[in-house]
Amino acid sequence: MFENLSDKLQNALKKLRGKGKLTEKDIDLAMKEIKMSLLEADVNYKVVKDFIKTVKERSLGTEVMESLTPGQQVVKIVHEELTEIMGQGESRLKFNSNGITYFMMCGLQGAGKTTACGKLAKKLKKEGRRPLLAACDVYRPAAIKQLMVVGESVGVPVFQMGDKISPVKIAKEAMNHAMKQGNDVVIIDTAGRLHIDDDLMDELVEIKETLKPHEILLLLDAMTGQDAVKVAETFNSYLDITGVILTKVDGDARGGAALSIRRVVDKPIKFLSVGEKMDQLETFHPDRMASRILGMGDVLSIIEKAQDAFDEKQALELQKKLKTQDFNLDDFLSQLQQMKNMGPLDEILEMVPGLGGKKKLKGLKIDEKELVYTEAIIQSMTKKERMNPSIINGSRRKRIAAGSGTSVQRVNSLLKQYEEMKKMMKKFQAMGQGKKKGGFGGMGGFKMPF
Repeated sequence: MFENLSDKLQNALKKLRGKGKLTEKDIDLAMKEIKMSLLEADVNYKVVKDFIKTVKERSLGTEVMESLTPGQQVVKIVHEELTEIMGQGESRLKFNSNGITYFMMCGLQGAGKTTACGKLAKKLKKEGRRPLLAACDVYRPAAIKQLMVVGESVGVPVFQMGDKISPVKIAKEAMNHAMKQGNDVVIIDTAGRLHIDDDLMDELVEIKETLKPHEILLLLDAMTGQDAVKVAETFNSYLDITGVILTKVDGDARGGAALSIRRVVDKPIKFLSVGEKMDQLETFHPDRMASRILGMGDVLSIIEKAQDAFDEKQALELQKKLKTQDFNLDDFLSQLQQMKNMGPLDEILEMVPGLGGKKKLKGLKIDEKELVYTEAIIQSMTKKERMNPSIINGSRRKRIAAGSGTSVQRVNSLLKQYEEMKKMMKKFQAMGQGKKKGGFGGMGGFKMPF
């Protein structure tokens, strides 16, 4: 999502960055480019108009015109206003502190609602809660079966009463079941439709009145652009939704929905569903998304992913090894395996400041199958070689290549990667000084480029 918009915005702002002084004409030209880029990304016209007006007014003020780096100040303003459009700060889920919390999931058919129910259940379970999934979609063929498969895959129980009973009755019984079984969160998977109709809405309103949910979350397909915003307006008028989960953001989405929803319906985006795996539900941070769009990277998200993926005990041991220059090939393999748990490496690299945008990464081939060769090569080494790679001479390299079914070139390449990773891990360690969890913390040497 945002790939084309990101490239165009960065190009428009790049023209301002190198100038020692900006004129009103410079600002006008940049605003014209930014306006076209936002409209092409399917951002709501009124949102674009207000955004351009605010950015232009601020850019013509003294904070830019009297600055020694006026271009950088305009970038700063664009970043702040993009963040403002999407909503200030993370919007957290509301929980009932005195009993069971009810989340009602709604949306059109095909938006990925049932999968998102499973992702949310997995996230809540990881946080120590005891969720229950309730199958209230009695219309779509195999919807109940799909939810049961999803529930089993994330280890969360599913309450269902078949497809012959009304969804309102099922919702009521799910409440009773949760009380008896000690569940503290109930996630209601409601029925979707191919289009909005009065019957669907009346049924959802009835479920809402029965459950009195703490959150009514609308699932929207990011790839539908402005249509998603219209759907949000309609659902909100009936249900007064509390938030949005944008799905399919890993597809060919232009990003218009993400930049329009908050302003149009005044409801926050709470999560992004970023892939098909059940752990691919990300908390939406407007400021971080603005940074990604402008190619500033997203260091905080990298750190969070690292904290989730890396074993804390191993990370602390690694810190000690780095301090004593004792980082060996066994450690190297362990780090590669844990980095793989952070998600696709090209997505991680896009979050690194200065590397934002796929175009900058085009020359970089990231083949995760290489890990198989890496494991084979390291496992073909003696313990002594793994502990002290500097002893691996020409004849040893030939033996290792033969033992792993690879080539001497691959062995050489791996040893070079090991040295590079050793340097990188030292930087990570320096970046996280003073943070307790595994050395991945703080902004460290990373600074916003303005």
